[in-house]
Amino acid sequence: MTSISIIGSGNMASALGTLAVKGGNTVEIVGRDSAKAAALAGALGNGATAGTWGAAPAGDIVILAVLFDSAVPIVSEYGNALAGKIIVDVTNPFNASATGLTIPHDTSIAQEVAKAAPASAYVVKAFNTLFRDVLAAGGPLDVFIAGDDAQAKARVSAFVESLGLRPQDTGDLSMAHWLEGAGLLSVGLANHGVGSLNFSLGVNLG
Repeated sequence: MTSISIIGSGNMASALGTLAVKGGNTVEIVGRDSAKAAALAGALGNGATAGTWGAAPAGDIVILAVLFDSAVPIVSEYGNALAGKIIVDVTNPFNASATGLTIPHDTSIAQEVAKAAPASAYVVKAFNTLFRDVLAAGGPLDVFIAGDDAQAKARVSAFVESLGLRPQDTGDLSMAHWLEGAGLLSVGLANHGVGSLNFSLGVNLG
């Protein structure tokens, strides 16, 4: 299985961490609030540990389970501690009313993370189209991913499969903009057409 570091200790970190340990992965939780990170690691059990903020993450894959406006500053703060890591951005840059994106049309949070990351790091967009409660419930869900490095995407895909989910490769990292738009689409559906958060976007091959 895979060694995973999750930066963040909120609901998305909990959902991903729970599925990760269940899938046999090694999990490290890292947060600015060390007590909260330690509490989440303890709740996950199965050998999950709490890391030290700012230190090189133990995991080969580092998941940014934070608010979108923290993603780039955190990656910049970590700097070379992320060298050689696969960085998975799960964030959505929604405006305050969740009716639009806060980023220009020609970029994405994932692409901005890639600019801030060390040259030897690999950024992959994933998980952002899944509501956290749906993700936490697990099941045969599709996880859309985007990234520039084929090997990094393959490793993230293997991790996704260990969670019991289905990776769906959408192309290079420029597709992250459209995945963030798909996250916004999901919110629109939840507020209007579907009327709840109990659904996910997926691929139907039937």
